[in-house]
Amino acid sequence: MSTPPEETTARLEALERRLGQLEDEREITHLITGYGPLVDAGAAEDVAALWTEDGVYDVDEVFLGGGTAIRRMVESPGHQGWIERGCAHFIGPPRVSIDGDEAVAVCHSLMVVNGEQGFRVRRATANHWQLRRTPQGWRVTVRTTRVLDGRPESPALLAAGARGERP
Repeated sequence: MSTPPEETTARLEALERRLGQLEDEREITHLITGYGPLVDAGAAEDVAALWTEDGVYDVDEVFLGGGTAIRRMVESPGHQGWIERGCAHFIGPPRVSIDGDEAVAVCHSLMVVNGEQGFRVRRATANHWQLRRTPQGWRVTVRTTRVLDGRPESPALLAAGARGERP
């Protein structure tokens, strides 16, 4: 028995949707996990290019609005000092939720720094990413990062992201 053409078409369309979803998740994961190596390399332009031009990076310590502010953070004496002494921004694997051309991802991150007694974890954080599909591919619109120090807002950020919600 041969498969009717409409059944074959429906199966191919379903397969294409599933493949597109996987490709989007992979691209978003690639973008997010690229942050650590790029920021540790001091690649300011490449780090800023992860965001939309008006994108926001909201960290406990600082609020960065727009690509220029993100570039300046990477180029700052403070950040360059971390690189010179030795540091690693480790971004854990993200959980990604996609809704059309918008996405939410959540992950943990660690900042490991070199000091007098070797390497130590400087901070462990909850990271909530909001992303948008652009003509250049997926880009970050908002990254919210909070230290996991017992404050309620940090685990709430993780829960929202794991549910695919915005905070």
